[in-house]
Amino acid sequence: MGMLKRSVLLAAMLGLAPMWVAAADDAQLTQEARQQTKAFAQALQKTLKQGIQASGPDAAIQLCNTEAPAIAAGLSQNGWQVARTSTKIRNPDNVADAWELQTLENFAQRLKAGEDPAGIEATTVADGEFRYMKAIPTAPLCLTCHGAQLAPAVTAKLDELYPADQARGFNVGDLRGAFTLRKTLE
Repeated sequence: MGMLKRSVLLAAMLGLAPMWVAAADDAQLTQEARQQTKAFAQALQKTLKQGIQASGPDAAIQLCNTEAPAIAAGLSQNGWQVARTSTKIRNPDNVADAWELQTLENFAQRLKAGEDPAGIEATTVADGEFRYMKAIPTAPLCLTCHGAQLAPAVTAKLDELYPADQARGFNVGDLRGAFTLRKTLE
């Protein structure tokens, strides 16, 4: 009998097979979430770059206001809900829940400890849902609309579209927020 077959048989006899299945399911869901996150990040970045190049940063804010929710909605399929959140939100629709806030605090600690932000992510299974978050570090392009020094036209457009905006004052490398995904388990 091969090593793998013996391990599976032993796990089944010890009642550990459901844990193996759960771990395999979690790994598959994490991979799906990573793909969704990558697609969301690429679509957002492409939209913002095109908007800035075509009409300037203040026009790109208008695009972000309308296109970011549409991109998230377009990716929210096959049971996934795709969104973004932060401790300093711009859009009140993106307010973090308790798990997201705790995870964002953990991400900030991991970033401060020197962990590469590209690898900062978290998962959990609770209340019949698989949840995933991936850190969004502040990149140079982000400072156009999220930095400490904003152009007057950018400030005016932000004040118009997001009167309660908290998402300013970031520096390159800061934790800007996180992609947050959830999927109801069957």
